[in-house]
Amino acid sequence: MARILIVDDQEMMRDSLAQTLARDGHEVVAAGDGTVAVQRLQTGQRFDLLITDLRMPKMTGTELLAEAKKLRPDLPVVVMTAFATVQTAVEAMKLGAYDYIQKPFEADEIKMLVERTLEHSRLKLENAALRSIAEANGPRPLIGSSAIMDEIRKTIDVVAQRSATILIRGESGTGKEVVALAIHHASPRKDRPFLAVNCAALSENLLESELFGHEKGAFTGADKLRRGRFELADGGTLLLDEISEIAQGLQAKLLRVLQESSFERVGSSMTQQVDVRVIATSNRDLEQSVREGKFRQDLFYRLNVVPIELPPLRQRAEDVPELAKHFLHRCAKKESEAMRHIESDALRLLQKYPWPGNVRELQNIMERANVLEREAGVVRAATLEPWLRISESDSVNVDGLAGKPLADIEKQVILSTLQQFRGHRIKTASALGIGVRTLGMKIKKWREEGELIEAGA
Repeated sequence: MARILIVDDQEMMRDSLAQTLARDGHEVVAAGDGTVAVQRLQTGQRFDLLITDLRMPKMTGTELLAEAKKLRPDLPVVVMTAFATVQTAVEAMKLGAYDYIQKPFEADEIKMLVERTLEHSRLKLENAALRSIAEANGPRPLIGSSAIMDEIRKTIDVVAQRSATILIRGESGTGKEVVALAIHHASPRKDRPFLAVNCAALSENLLESELFGHEKGAFTGADKLRRGRFELADGGTLLLDEISEIAQGLQAKLLRVLQESSFERVGSSMTQQVDVRVIATSNRDLEQSVREGKFRQDLFYRLNVVPIELPPLRQRAEDVPELAKHFLHRCAKKESEAMRHIESDALRLLQKYPWPGNVRELQNIMERANVLEREAGVVRAATLEPWLRISESDSVNVDGLAGKPLADIEKQVILSTLQQFRGHRIKTASALGIGVRTLGMKIKKWREEGELIEAGA
């Protein structure tokens, strides 16, 4: 619940209000005058709400309000007064008070006002967070002049103008989220939120709450109402990353949202209507998952309305130089320094490498080169070669992968790389350009399926 600072020079009033709000589950801190309250705010203590009387000695409530807004601009303030004239109320509102209440008041009145104020504050913070996410998820260029990339751009231009569900498939690190962002920013929804959920990173219960939200008291720890990603993305786009990992118990609820554009928060019977464009991604063979009974067939068809297949980087080696230069340029811009150039021998070496971690691995290599080639000012083949060298016994025979399911190829590449680094997960994840947690989840899944993994994995 909330942490509330109450300021009133009348001890009986102060204690009565504190007890009322404490019984409602809030943590209450009381102060007898404004100077003490300012001191508490100056120490950096966290408060979710300030309730202050207007008429007090030493420092008036209006003066305290002004000081509080200097120290904590986002802190909501409610003022109490027994002299609730229009003038005092207007003055308090001009200084930033959310609302006021006239003494004497009933317990239910102040509790309702507190809940309304806290909800308003929470929504303001939530909207600010969404704006921050929107800025972070700004347009990203699709790098590459290959024929494959040209076709993908044409597909994006066509599908962006519609609201059909899209399924983007490809190996890990091929840029599925970048394509999803490109679709969103080319669509009429570009000024609305773009939100993403990693379906593999959350348990079934947490993912359900993340997607659909929950009511206060819906389960242990649900101490306040929470809006889910579908609700927050209304009018915009929701990316469901690694959709193959969603638990079967949630698949029916997700299917209903896609079919009817409606859902209920966890713990609620009230139906919410939303207008959300859903884009799902997967690096697994979903058709195989359907055949094995792990993924609903009707959900697969509903997701796969517009399929987009992203090729692995080894199938568009002509794009590697352009991508490498792009990542170096981005590093230079971030560090406000001159861009590193790449030797021609280094470019040829990069183009020969099979890139098991795809574009994400190339980005990792370029960022590393940007740091370690600081003095040389140029990315050299001699520097890159030890990072890319794979011995004959540890290398993956790329030609032998044709016709294999993507999930089997991914498993083969990861296990081979894991073996190369003798089970060292951090080195393996770094070489593949994936997160250590992602690697861990894949290993755990394969163990559960009976896949034998080398010691140390």
